[in-house]
Order: sequence, then C-alpha cells, then structure tokens
Amino acid sequence: MKSYKEINKDQNAFAREYRKSSPEILDGFMAMHKAAMEEGALTVKVKEMMALSIGIASRCDGCIASHAKAALRAGATREELIETINVALMMGGGPAVIYGTQALAAVDEFLAD
Repeated sequence: MKSYKEINKDQNAFAREYRKSSPEILDGFMAMHKAAMEEGALTVKVKEMMALSIGIASRCDGCIASHAKAALRAGATREELIETINVALMMGGGPAVIYGTQALAAVDEFLAD
C-alpha cells in the first residue's frame, strides 16, 4: 500500500537534490507555484482542491500527496475533498477512479496525524 506521507517526504528530497543540478529551473517553477497559489479571487483552499483534482486526473502520486496535505492545511474538509475527487473522476474516467480512491487514502492518512 502506498504511503502518501512517504511519497511527500521522498518527493521533497528528490526536489532538493534536483535543485542542486538546476536551481534556476526549480526556483522558477516554485516562484510560479507560489504566485498561482496565493489568495486572490479564489481562496488557497479552492486552488489546492483544483490542484488535487488535476493531480488525480493526471495520475500523479506526488501531486496527490502534496495537494491533499495542502488542501487539508488550507481548511478543506474530508467531505469537500470527496466532492473534489468526484469531479476528478467525472473528468478523468476510469484511470481517475483508481487515483481518486488513492487520493482519499491520502486524505485519510494526513487526517490521522
């Protein structure tokens, strides 16, 4: 069984190592990430739920781990995240079902803390 806490930890370590080889690229991406996720017309919570939905539809474990945790930190409830997963399943079809169910496992894993 996947551990989204471990996926998050590993991905952060991978990113730190990658940054040593290509700091301008990763720094540029992180600047874009920060700007895109700032509070604005949409709340950070809504933006994190959108990012989770796209992560599910894109079948990205690291995205699911990162944005499930961030959405909870931004105040999303389990119920809101289930509806987010529902939209991702509708948009992503069968493969999104697999990753959507895994996203709920990630939400539950982070809520257990």
